[in-house]
Amino acid sequence: MAKNKSNTVPHYELLYIVSNKFTKDELGPIQESVEKIITDNEGEITFKETWGKKKLAYEIKHFKHGYYSLVEFDLAGINLQKVNSLLNMAANVLRHQIIVKKKLTTTEIEKEKTKAQELFNSTFGKEMKKDELKPKASKSALKSTAKKEVKKKEVKEKVNQKELDEKLDKILETDDLL
Repeated sequence: MAKNKSNTVPHYELLYIVSNKFTKDELGPIQESVEKIITDNEGEITFKETWGKKKLAYEIKHFKHGYYSLVEFDLAGINLQKVNSLLNMAANVLRHQIIVKKKLTTTEIEKEKTKAQELFNSTFGKEMKKDELKPKASKSALKSTAKKEVKKKEVKEKVNQKELDEKLDKILETDDLL
């Protein structure tokens, strides 16, 4: 065996999109079929997550929305091409991408969470509990700050409009217009 090669099974991450012509109830069997493709080819699924329905960056096969799913798995490199070709032929999967991913230890996961916490604190200027550190939390925080800024702008516009009306009334009340 070469010095730079290890004898461990590589770890991969699969992100795939299912078209939105299916309902959430129909999504489950499709996800199971994708997982079956991996397990039938001697793969071991270590993590799976459904991201839900999202708008696509561009239209794919006349679809503008799709259900995103993420699967991490261990698989021998020999079988990877077969999994990839089976996913290419799957009619229910609009797009998929498989990448090699480093398997993280628990300490590395904690380090990533603390980095995300620090980034969040520097961006929003407030402390957040580790339990709250989820992607949805940062999105909702972004939405709430954006809404607050829009309200501030609306208030400023109203104040400026009132001031302008008052000045216009004062000018019109004077007799020296000409």
